Amino acid sequence: MSEVLIDARGLNTYYGSSHILRDLDFRLHRGETLGLMGRNGMGKSTLLKTLMGLVRARSGSVQVAGRDVTQAPTFEIANLGVAYVPEGRGIFGNLSVRENLVMAARPGVRGQRDWTYERVLQTFPRLSERLAHGGQQLSGGEQQMLTIGRALMTNPDVLILDEATEGLAPLIAREIWRICGLIRDSGISSIIVDKNWKHVTQITDRNVILVKGQVVFEGTSETLLNDPSVLEQHLGV
Repeated sequence: MSEVLIDARGLNTYYGSSHILRDLDFRLHRGETLGLMGRNGMGKSTLLKTLMGLVRARSGSVQVAGRDVTQAPTFEIANLGVAYVPEGRGIFGNLSVRENLVMAARPGVRGQRDWTYERVLQTFPRLSERLAHGGQQLSGGEQQMLTIGRALMTNPDVLILDEATEGLAPLIAREIWRICGLIRDSGISSIIVDKNWKHVTQITDRNVILVKGQVVFEGTSETLLNDPSVLEQHLGV
């Protein structure tokens, strides 16, 4: 069994009186690409925010690379090699494309410098044509590319991608999926949330489906695709 990079156990997360995550266990191994699925409102984004320390679990624990980060601030979790691409992207609109990328550049936790400025621009050629553009001048797809590129500049061990292609034109979405495949092949562990389960299962090793804050399915892409009843019942397809 490969090394567990993220190990969450017994998570119970609330928004006010609303109980969102319910005794949820979740693990991600080194080198694994995992699809996190479920209908809207089932707890996917809440789980990601809980893992990143943006939302506090009322009970349960989270470990990253063997370190307890249950109460750690988000920047400490990021410094352990976890990069987060949130829904809504979160770029710095008043900075240029180049500035967005360069400000994030650093070696990874093991000293790795695999993702350089030059490599990111080779991976995202569209960005290389817009280096002087401000973040607010980019299209939605270009902003998503910039956010992923900025995350890669931190040379992470884990990349968390929430709503990878939401609202993007089909051509741009295909480019994002291509890039997700490149990230997988580079050895970075990934958690990918997206409504397009067909594309997700093409690149993931394992998938987790949430219903009302609980895991109702956990298995390989092959297992999921061979059980249409699970897709129909929990994803509505």
